[in-house]
This record gives sequence, structure tokens and C-alpha cells, in this order.
Amino acid sequence: MAGFDKYFLMKAQDAADYATGKLKFFEAGADLETKEIGDGNLNYIFRVVDRKSGKSVVIKQAGSTARISEDFVLSLDRNRIENDILKLEGELAPGFVPKVYAYDPIMNCCAMEDLSDHLIMRGALLQRKKYPLFADHISTFMANTLLLTCDAVMDHKKKKALVGSFINPDLCEITEDLVYTEPFNDLKKRNDLFAPNKDFFEKELYGDDALRLEAAKLKFDFFQNAQCLIHGDLHTGSVFVRPDSTKVIDPEFAYYGPAGYDVGNVLANLVFAWINADTTIAEPAAQADYTSWLEETIAQSLDLFKQKWRALWDKAVTEPTAKYPGFAEWYFDGILRDTAGVTGLELCRRTVGLAKVKDIAGIENPAQRTRAERVAISLAKRCIFERDLIRSGEDYLRLLAWAAAKHPRAK
Repeated sequence: MAGFDKYFLMKAQDAADYATGKLKFFEAGADLETKEIGDGNLNYIFRVVDRKSGKSVVIKQAGSTARISEDFVLSLDRNRIENDILKLEGELAPGFVPKVYAYDPIMNCCAMEDLSDHLIMRGALLQRKKYPLFADHISTFMANTLLLTCDAVMDHKKKKALVGSFINPDLCEITEDLVYTEPFNDLKKRNDLFAPNKDFFEKELYGDDALRLEAAKLKFDFFQNAQCLIHGDLHTGSVFVRPDSTKVIDPEFAYYGPAGYDVGNVLANLVFAWINADTTIAEPAAQADYTSWLEETIAQSLDLFKQKWRALWDKAVTEPTAKYPGFAEWYFDGILRDTAGVTGLELCRRTVGLAKVKDIAGIENPAQRTRAERVAISLAKRCIFERDLIRSGEDYLRLLAWAAAKHPRAK
């Protein structure tokens, strides 16, 4: 059995030994079963369960390179960041993140609550499951974690200390490259263009200088706007769901950045689920039923966030100048503008970039995938160019209907 006093990448048996020997999570004689359950782009995740008692724990370990590509050499400190932010988010938005049991700076891993009674939301949506409480839950999570970590609420010195604690250059570089840069020029030759759409992408993304300029403006906002402590990767693959529960996971990209980054990620990934359903569900009634629920969820996720932000603002703001008449409206208008821009960026990067989503890349019919990608890019460009005008859930649904009509389903 390893002593775990020096870093190495664990295998399944190592994780079991770690849970027993280092964590002392299980009693002696426990009948342990261990599986690596991670399917993400960065980390190694193990579930250890005692077959006798059913007691279980998840161990998440950071490697020095990303699993998706060894081009990304990463600081192992991201595991510390994830541990710290999960604890903070648990205080700000109780019940919406997993419990963290321990963090180990030597093995660069953390032990946390097993959420095996939940499903990863992206996969659940592809199975056409519905989660009627999701919009309410995610809007509460975003309002609490974003507003309560901004300058309008926090003591300024404490806020600046948090900015320092969550400086995250390696993970931010991934975001800056994959989200803000490469979808519009492929400077590092990592994009993966679906062949039937190659000419479409080259014209609509690489060949649109006006779009590239707007993406550059948004990138510099990400560089410079230390507004709130954002999750940094808040998509449907970073959310566990049950009909009665929502748990946000994987905050290793956490960083002080624009609040709209998190909100835009949520909306874009719900849109991906909508595009998949609209494109691939053959039976008209089933298609209408599921896309209608997704439309309601998209609109409510934003509109409830707006309502909760404003109600919490009135209760929580401590900065005197933030209480001047008209300031709250000005401040939040910037968040909505950033939200629309990031929605567009996320739609672009997940369609053509290195880290794709199953909602689109998993569509097996070439004609359907071609259509799905074109809907995503057409909507993305409207979101980016018209980000000063998009302010409500209904605005997103209107543009989504336009993009879908622009690229009709094959008959």
C-alpha cells in the first residue's frame, strides 16, 4: 500500500487504499468496490463504495496535464481552488453543491460527497428527462454566488483577498484560448470542423472580421473585469440533477471574472439540448413537448435570475455608492450584455472547438448534425452582435426560433 506522502497519479486500487488508509473513511474489513467514473477533460475521479454498508465517497485528483490534450500543462493548485470554492459556494448557496470532506495538497485530490443518486444533466437531457425545479435552483445558485462575492456587497479588502486567492492562470488560459480566440481563427490548429460544414464555418466564423472584433472585445472584458467569483465552467456537464435536487460540481475554473460568463454558459448549454431535441426527435408531438419544456427552462433560468438578483441586491448591498438611484439598473444591464455575448461564444466554441458537446457532436445522422451546427452558429452570431439588446428569456427564444427557421429540418 502506498504511503501517499509523495504525489503520483492514482489508479482504482490506489483510490481504495487512500480512502481507507489516509482518509480513514471506511471501517476495517470494508468490502470496497472502486471505479474510475470521470469522463471529463481534465481530472481523474474515483467512486469508492463499501458493498456491505453502501457508504461511499468520491475522490477527485488533478493531473499535471489535461486528459483532453497534453498541450494543456496545468497547475495542480486547481484542486485547492475547487475545494475552497465548493466550501464557499456551500455557504453562499446551501444545498446546491456537494459536501467536501477533505483536501490533500500532497496528492492534489479532494474527497467529497457521492452523488450517484443524481444524473449528469447533459446526459439526462439527451434521455429527454425533465427537471421542473432546475430553473429555480440554478437561478438561486447564480444570484447568491455571483452577487454576494462582488464589490457592491463584500468588504473591499476581503474581496481583493479573494481575487488573489482565486487567480487561476492555467485554467483561465484554456478559457481564453478555447472560448474567446480559437473558434474565430484556429491559430493553434486545434479546432475540429465537421466536414459538411467546413465551408460554412470558414465563412461564418473565420471569415467574419466584424465577429472576430466583437469576440476580441469580449475577451478583453474577461481579462479585465474582476466582477464576481464565477464558477467558470457552469454547463450541463457540471451539474448533477434529480427531480428534487440540483448540485453544481467541477468549479476548478473558478476565477474573479464577469458574472455574465456563468449565466451565458447555462443558457448556451440549455440551447444545445434544445437544438438536439428539435433536430433529432422524429415524432412531432414528442418533439413539441420536449422543446417546449426546454424553452420554458431557458427563459425561466434567466428571468428568475434577474428577479432574484434584484431582490437580493436590495437586501445585501453595502457599498453606499451602489445605492444611488439608477446604479443597480446600470450594473445589471452590463451583466445581461455579457450574458448574451458569452452565450454566443459558448455556442461557437462547443460546435467547432476542441471540447465539443454530445448534444451536437453525438448526432449520428450527418444531415441532422449539419443542421444542428448551423442553427447553433447562426444563433451565436445574433447573440454576440445584438448583446446590447437581448435582455429577457423571451429575447433568447425569439432568436432561437429565428435560427431554427433559417435552417429548417430535412423532410
